[in-house]
Amino acid sequence: MATSSNNRWLPLEANPDVMNQFIWGLGVPEDEAEFNDVYGLDPELLEWIPKPVLAVLFLFPVSSQLETERKEEEVLGKEPSDKVYFLKQTVANACGTVGVLHAIGNATSEIKLSEGSFLDRFFTSTVNMDPFERAAFLEKDKEVENAHSMAANAGDTQASPDVNEHYICFTCVDGELYQLDGRKSQPISHGPSSPDSLLQDGADVIKGIIQKNPNSLNFNVMALSKKVK
Repeated sequence: MATSSNNRWLPLEANPDVMNQFIWGLGVPEDEAEFNDVYGLDPELLEWIPKPVLAVLFLFPVSSQLETERKEEEVLGKEPSDKVYFLKQTVANACGTVGVLHAIGNATSEIKLSEGSFLDRFFTSTVNMDPFERAAFLEKDKEVENAHSMAANAGDTQASPDVNEHYICFTCVDGELYQLDGRKSQPISHGPSSPDSLLQDGADVIKGIIQKNPNSLNFNVMALSKKVK
């Protein structure tokens, strides 16, 4: 993926086991939250996903049509809430980590991060930064780069730097469903939503993206769920 940095990481596999070890190692306690596979986007299949859902990660193949629509969304999109935590992606293949940071960064009121952990320090340090400053902060942090590398090599398939898939995140902030994509200039609102309807609302948008790529099978959806104690 084209980015503003010459730095290039290995891509993260769309695998809940990999993602969970990644976030647990960075400061999300195991009894606070976890990623789960979403096996289908119909309401009856979504019912199987543990609730409450805090965010949805979506991996999809990049196409010229989607890139054109992406630019149109940025032009037509309304001003996002300033409560949305958003950062740019400046490192190639870092979209998995950026997606995770978007998922957790907009759920810090629901997830009690381990004090002093990477994620605790990262969000505390970047809370008042703009998206580009957050990206620069991330790019210089060797702890997360090393953790990303370990996670990239922990998957079931051989990690390769040459990929044509991209992660984005869906989350609900201030009663709106937001699509968070580090390649975009800002979060994109998809209209009214709520914590209870986030999973279904995100699934509806994802269905639309998949329908525009009918010949591809390279899609994956994971939900970040809060563990109920």
